[in-house]
Amino acid sequence: MKFIDEYQDSRLAKGLADQIARRSTRSIRLMEFCGGHTHAILRYGIRQLVPARVELRSGPGCPVCVTATADLDKAIALARLPGVIVTTFGDMMRVPGSASSLQQAKAEGADVRIVYSALDAIEMARANPEKEVIFVGIGFETTAPTIAASILKARREETTNFRVLSLNKLTPPVMKALLDSGEIQLDGIICPGHVSVVIGSAPYAFIPRDYGVACAISGFEPLDILLSVDRLVEQVEGGTPGVEIAYSRGVTADGNRKARELMDEVFEVGDANWRGIGIVPDSGLALREEYGRFDAEKAFPVSLQPPREPQGCRCGDVIRGTTTPSDCELFGKLCTPERPVGPCMVSSEGACAAYHQYGYPDISQGFESKT
Repeated sequence: MKFIDEYQDSRLAKGLADQIARRSTRSIRLMEFCGGHTHAILRYGIRQLVPARVELRSGPGCPVCVTATADLDKAIALARLPGVIVTTFGDMMRVPGSASSLQQAKAEGADVRIVYSALDAIEMARANPEKEVIFVGIGFETTAPTIAASILKARREETTNFRVLSLNKLTPPVMKALLDSGEIQLDGIICPGHVSVVIGSAPYAFIPRDYGVACAISGFEPLDILLSVDRLVEQVEGGTPGVEIAYSRGVTADGNRKARELMDEVFEVGDANWRGIGIVPDSGLALREEYGRFDAEKAFPVSLQPPREPQGCRCGDVIRGTTTPSDCELFGKLCTPERPVGPCMVSSEGACAAYHQYGYPDISQGFESKT
């Protein structure tokens, strides 16, 4: 297949769903790690296509959602410093911290601006030499290389008023943390497509080897996801867990070496704080010492009160896959996209936002027939 619409063919989808039904003989629980997969699964009615004995649970694959309240409070505090411009992706603006948000800080006079990339922040720094420009760096291995490249560019061009608050996170370590917790029993994981474009398939090898959990790397179209589910069901039923690439048009076994080299040059691996999970060893990216002058935390240390989580919000449980958004008493009532209580309802990749937008659509609404 060469064109995206071919990956949305309803007849092929039905054929894959029938194959999954034939393969599956028992209850199987799978977790889609990526928030983009959660939205696609709900948008296209994938849960209605596969048999009920194949359960799909959402995981911690939304970068905005997993940003800890303490880290968000830090970004808000930086934004309130005089002479500072804080730049961030749009999804971060409305995420509630302990007592405020970046959007509220902006309304109160802080200079907070939305950018599409860290390179935009560098241009902003060059245009405002009298200001300190801080880029709030969130994301997984997908965005980290671009942030690394921006820091190298700032050093090369001697841009001295550009800083990064590095909140970037790594995916395999948090997968390990979830499996180690034993809080949710999984038979298989739908591994993130965009992350895997960078890191390849090898970093997931420990999952089937050490935990006996099947893995399949998926793209984001309905046939991609159904193919991944089919591959996982076959592994589980056959007792042969492994790592399969079901997204071969985007992912190779080795990933993108150049992107990883950029990350390794600028960042070093350290601990990171994940919402709903806590400190996960070796799951974060901090600036190396030689790039310390670009580190916003070192340049502008701020004093913070202990973080306070939104009362009644179960975003942390949703992130860990131990509950679904509709189980939260606030969902769709006190917590809506217009008035979000937690980040899972704010972000375009959040599970709560997906449930609220798509619910459980009828199967026929998901695919455009190719007949």
